Amino acid sequence: MGSERLEMRKRQMQVHQEAAASVLQARHRMGNNPTNASNACCFCWCCCCSCSCLTVRSEDETIQRFERRTDATNNCEESPKPTPEDARSWSVSFEKLMKSASGRSCFRQYLRTEFSEENMMFWLACEELKKETNKTVVEEKVRQIYEDFISILSPKEVSLDSRVRDVINRNMLEPTSHTFDDAQQQIYTLMQRDSYPRFINSTEYTDLLKSLEEMPPEP
Repeated sequence: MGSERLEMRKRQMQVHQEAAASVLQARHRMGNNPTNASNACCFCWCCCCSCSCLTVRSEDETIQRFERRTDATNNCEESPKPTPEDARSWSVSFEKLMKSASGRSCFRQYLRTEFSEENMMFWLACEELKKETNKTVVEEKVRQIYEDFISILSPKEVSLDSRVRDVINRNMLEPTSHTFDDAQQQIYTLMQRDSYPRFINSTEYTDLLKSLEEMPPEP
């Protein structure tokens, strides 16, 4: 299952790299034609055109995205160590897992082994966006989230259906802190139905519970 998912993602990225190459060629031609360059769109956040301002990630970054295999550890170093009770509650529901800081951290480490960490990264970025009230900052964060997780040229692109992408493209005309609400919900549901059951049944989660239960109580 894991190898099939990896091959599918690699095929997707090959398509994206070919698209990126086309954009680079277009940018090169525009660079030799001042008239065309002056007509370049500077605010094209969606990938509906071959806009010369699209940011193309380097091939090295793409390769690193798929070569990175961070072993899922049991100590969840990115957040405070969970208590045995906290860790056991994660198996009750995905909601309990996502409400726990250590749960999100451990689940994110597991997602790395499945090459789908971008789903958690996108969800967290949307949570931070919803806390922002400054209009200028909101617009910048919206642009950054789009480039990082929505653009087909990004190695961290999340999987969204065409309906949600259409909603995003409309929302991009007037960015707000809720621009990605539909997309965030779709990714949340994807993680809940797809990766969460595997995480709960994984050796990583089983070993974590075992290690926590074997720890001596704190004095």
